[in-house]
Amino acid sequence: MSGFFKSSIGRKVAMALSAFFLMFFLLQHFAINILSVFSADLFNEVSHFMGTNWLIQFVMQPILIFGVVFHFVMGFVLEINNKKAQGIAYARNNGAANSSWMSRNMIWSGVAILAFVVLHFIDFWFPEINTKFIQGDWSGTMQGVEGLRYHEELTHKFHSHIRTIAYVIAFVFLMLHLLHGFTSAFQSMGSTVWRKKTLQNIGKAYSILIPLGFIFIALYHHLKYVLS
Repeated sequence: MSGFFKSSIGRKVAMALSAFFLMFFLLQHFAINILSVFSADLFNEVSHFMGTNWLIQFVMQPILIFGVVFHFVMGFVLEINNKKAQGIAYARNNGAANSSWMSRNMIWSGVAILAFVVLHFIDFWFPEINTKFIQGDWSGTMQGVEGLRYHEELTHKFHSHIRTIAYVIAFVFLMLHLLHGFTSAFQSMGSTVWRKKTLQNIGKAYSILIPLGFIFIALYHHLKYVLS
């Protein structure tokens, strides 16, 4: 197994598999968050189930955290190795002529997304861990809030102009990252040429619609607060 990760192909396949896993999680995360726009009660119920289900909390959540860390670490490793290879074997190669802007700047969009992940953890995950595992409160309620607390906590974060703008910018970077990463992941898994066009279309749709969906959620709750 260690030999697999030491090879260039092995690292790319591992990177692709972690990307597929995170893209599936992103889709699931969006499917839950969009409920906050249409029904506070339904969003609360689904969030409470996800937040108290033992399989999700004690199995899926650690796997997700490992997947996030693994993907970013592997991305930095591949970027460093690519830079070394370009410096030795491809000194005369014109990167701008042979690759897209997105493919040449995946590391920077990745850094921006990593910064957003840290912000997202500070906003939601750390408080959730503190409430459930340190305070021992699994009720899903909060003092001063009628019913479950999840919708109130989500919408409150988007009261701030600065935080809302930060979220929008982060999802723009995510869109740029996905536009290249989606197709690249399938290519790393050995996708044939005849499937490339289909995968590009699916990738573009996913890469644009999902980040735009998250941007819509942030702006909806922000404007709803501002205009109320």
